[in-house]
Amino acid sequence: MTDLPAYLRPFVLGVLDGPDVRVDRLGEIDFYRPAGTARTGAILFVHGGPGPDGLEVMPRDWPVYRGYATAAARRGLVAAVVDHSLIRGFDQLVTAADEVETAVGVLRSDPRVDPDRVGLWFFSGAGLLAGEWLDSRPDWLRLVALTYPLLATPPGVDDLVNAAEVIGKHKDLPVLLTRAGLEHEELAGPVAEFVSAGGTALDIIDVPKGHHGFDMLDHTEESRAAVTKALDWAIAHLGEDPDGQEKLLVPPPQTKTTTRPPTTSRPPTSTRPPATAKKAAAVKRAPAPTVQAPAEPASQPAPATLPITPPAAPPAAPTATPAATPPVTPAPVVKTPPLADLGAATIAAVTADTQAARVIGREHAAYAAHDLEAFLAMYSPTARILLADGTELKGRRFLREHYRPRFDAGRCKTEVVQKLMLGEWVVEHILAYDSGDPTPMLALYRVTDGSITEVEFRA
Repeated sequence: MTDLPAYLRPFVLGVLDGPDVRVDRLGEIDFYRPAGTARTGAILFVHGGPGPDGLEVMPRDWPVYRGYATAAARRGLVAAVVDHSLIRGFDQLVTAADEVETAVGVLRSDPRVDPDRVGLWFFSGAGLLAGEWLDSRPDWLRLVALTYPLLATPPGVDDLVNAAEVIGKHKDLPVLLTRAGLEHEELAGPVAEFVSAGGTALDIIDVPKGHHGFDMLDHTEESRAAVTKALDWAIAHLGEDPDGQEKLLVPPPQTKTTTRPPTTSRPPTSTRPPATAKKAAAVKRAPAPTVQAPAEPASQPAPATLPITPPAAPPAAPTATPAATPPVTPAPVVKTPPLADLGAATIAAVTADTQAARVIGREHAAYAAHDLEAFLAMYSPTARILLADGTELKGRRFLREHYRPRFDAGRCKTEVVQKLMLGEWVVEHILAYDSGDPTPMLALYRVTDGSITEVEFRA
């Protein structure tokens, strides 16, 4: 085993195949589904990065992530592991954030998943992706877990939301940190700052003798207890039943458990995992003890669409055509003045319904219903929006931040006066009531592969 690279070493609880867990691959996501057909909560496991030189096996095939996902599925959850671009380098951090958000949308749309009970679990370098979720926190997000996370962006890397600056912003969001006592020095400092900032908003599992990647490197009772307790914590907060440790792949050390199944409502953040024996990792609250530096670094991978009624055809102009010549019936004409700049000849041919128009119709319906997540789901993770004041938004996470106050205040009202469609483009003359009085605007939407990729508003 010691000859294997760290990422290919066995998961501390093992990985056992069996008929009780079904694994399906969909694009870059692997789904682990438990037996049965009932809807259940779900966890998305988000691997770290960057990966080591010469990487030949992508993270979703690493024993550690297969292990976590299998263990969660055997406890009754739908689990998913997504391959994302951070494995290729820190310069892919923003791309990875968008890919993870896309994976979340796919997971929530799975027929076995209750879309209102989903958790995110970040490992190592993926800790840099957690801040935006701690900051924006969608209503369906039931928990965030971080295991030996990287929480400080390296020099020269585009910074995302710093987790230490937003931890505790949403008091009802449970957050779990599993930290290694023998963590690398450059990771331990930011983790200590995160713990200090988190206070009572943070649950902690300590692995005093664990290295970074202890769940593959350190096959000890302490490591097994830490992983088991973290799974118990996640299952409890997702409304599942954490009883019966025989469902685990490898039985943990003998412990005295006090955890009980939660009610169907969201558990309070003060819910704690069971206490364990002396050698087991302990869940506790901040402040944090001094983090020990390792003697030697362990090996690891560094509204509906409004119809337009065409106006009556204008009366025929006087003509010198002989009476014997059959009259020419004029084609219906669409009123053009509000959109004259787009060309009258084009407008006459583009009033038929299109796939793009149906996507925009669903976006409008979600907007009118004040359903922020359904609204965002119609956008590409890398969508670009140019507002009338010149502000540019890129990506769903920035759209959520911009639109959330408007949705929360119940100020989502827009009237479509006129619409035209041409291929993947939809152009609308709208009246926006978001600030009270109606504001006339042009809204230009581009839809690619069923998602909105570009929007431009012109006042």
